[in-house]
Amino acid sequence: MSGAGSPELDVDGRGLSVVIVAGSWHDQITDALIAGATRTLEASGASFSLVRVPGSFELPVVSKAALEAGADAVVALGVIIRGGTPHFEYVSAAATDGLTRVALDTGKPVGFGVLTLDDEQQGIDRAGLPGSKEDKGREAAEAAIATARALRSVG
Repeated sequence: MSGAGSPELDVDGRGLSVVIVAGSWHDQITDALIAGATRTLEASGASFSLVRVPGSFELPVVSKAALEAGADAVVALGVIIRGGTPHFEYVSAAATDGLTRVALDTGKPVGFGVLTLDDEQQGIDRAGLPGSKEDKGREAAEAAIATARALRSVG
């Protein structure tokens, strides 16, 4: 399982404002990612909101707007499943490169919860559903909070 060796993070989100920005494709998987991120943020004590966007391609621009509007961190969630055309590569690269640029340009963390998959089952295995091996929504939220805390400690 790809989550083997993942860190156990002590996540305290009190005093942090976080925006979950989530795509709308593949709703069973996306809704589970949102649920995992929401559970984590609630448990952490962070204040948070949810903004839905059409797809993963739109994640960077809305994430940047949320951070520029004052959010301390963003949790970006999306699902991209490989098809028979190069579209998968273009959208995956745009989302990944765009979210990286947003984090660097704003100096604020983006928890990366964009699943790039060969098939739907891989997403179900990673979405935090009953029987899933991993919960990438939770992991993305934990990473966003822990990174926001790290940035505060060096700032």
